[in-house]
Amino acid sequence: MGLTDILKEISCSHCGAPLSVKPGEILATCRYCGFTSVIETGKPFEFEHSLILNRYAEAQARDLVISWMRGSFAAPRDLASKAAIVESSLLYLPFWVIVTEANSHCKGIFERISPPVTTEWYIQNNYDWLVLARRGADFPTRSYEIPLDAKIPYDFTKIEATAKVLNAEMDAREATEIAQTEIRNLHEFLSREKVDKIIDMATEFDVKSTLYLHGPVWFVSYDYRKERYRVLLDGATGEVVKGDLPPPEFKLL
Repeated sequence: MGLTDILKEISCSHCGAPLSVKPGEILATCRYCGFTSVIETGKPFEFEHSLILNRYAEAQARDLVISWMRGSFAAPRDLASKAAIVESSLLYLPFWVIVTEANSHCKGIFERISPPVTTEWYIQNNYDWLVLARRGADFPTRSYEIPLDAKIPYDFTKIEATAKVLNAEMDAREATEIAQTEIRNLHEFLSREKVDKIIDMATEFDVKSTLYLHGPVWFVSYDYRKERYRVLLDGATGEVVKGDLPPPEFKLL
């Protein structure tokens, strides 16, 4: 995930325990008392902070990855039997969830008919838009269907001692701006299926709420024929979020 190993230590403003933070992180959650604070000020975090529980032990996560290999039509036939899992670690990733209504007024032209025809339409949707609160991270957020109905208030006692909890590198304002840009892009993509050319599109947002959330993801690495691959497994559902597969082998008959 492009994470740096450079750390600095500050003290939790609630319990006084040491907090290890990396450059760029703006929120810190104490693994001793669960208190979340703004790093620069030490003030309490003012948004809802939720947690999705991990439901799989390390051995179970590895078994799920092997099962995924076995069931993948795109995988080499011997992948499940020949792959060697070399590393598996549980990370709780920080996300912002932007609950918003988005309304786009669109205008476009059908150019394939003569004379060209101008038309207008609206796109209106409600979103629980997920934004990973880390910069430059290689994580497929749009493929991660986080089970929001399973969230609970953040409880540090329910996090495994061996798990790593990552802090946020962006605040709610920036996450909201990212969500709005991505939703505009989505609406533009949907609009291009309706007309040949978009003349104008204006999108208005009604943000209902914003919450901060940590979700469990298993990062599993495996070796196959001297190459290393990675699989991301949702710790709440057991589903593979993203998995790297070796290229298929083609043999001449």
